Amino acid sequence: MGNVFGRKSRPSRVTDQDKAILQLKQQRDKLKQYQKRITLQLEKERLLAKQLLKDGKRERALLLLKKKRYQDQLLDKTENQISNLERMVQDIEFMQIEMKVIEGLKVGNDCLKSMHEIMSIEDVERILDETQESIEYQRQIDEMLAGALTQEDEDAVLAELEAITQGEDVALPEVPTEPVPEIPEAATAEPERREAKKKPEKEMLAA
Repeated sequence: MGNVFGRKSRPSRVTDQDKAILQLKQQRDKLKQYQKRITLQLEKERLLAKQLLKDGKRERALLLLKKKRYQDQLLDKTENQISNLERMVQDIEFMQIEMKVIEGLKVGNDCLKSMHEIMSIEDVERILDETQESIEYQRQIDEMLAGALTQEDEDAVLAELEAITQGEDVALPEVPTEPVPEIPEAATAEPERREAKKKPEKEMLAA
């Protein structure tokens, strides 16, 4: 029970403008009802005046028509008041729309300002310069690779790229697992002895 009575009521979403529009529409509806009632009454009085003329009661018919004339003027004023109320309702509703648009523009402007504070013009220029330098560096690497690789190498690179894109492994040559046989020392010593014998002969010829 304490939670029920102690719970805070939510703030109403109905604004003063909404209340004003509701009151204006209520007044408009009352005037329309009055207008409808007067119109029916005027029609009855017109028929009654016609009947009085038939009965020879000209004075009463004339008095009734004068009353009808006055009510016609009231009916015209009522119509003008209804038009004014409807125009006022439309103005308030349009003003509400304009206020929402202005609020949206304000939020957008604040968002742009915060973004500008995060990244200044100098930061943008620096990023653009760094991007241009990276593009130029990559272009130089591409040119160097293009000059160093043959057409066969280019085809192999493209084939490997296509295989990676398709999720397949490129067939590479197998690495031998057996140990490389060692060269005997005698086989390496023989050429060295021959070269040593040739040196004195070359020196004698040169002398």
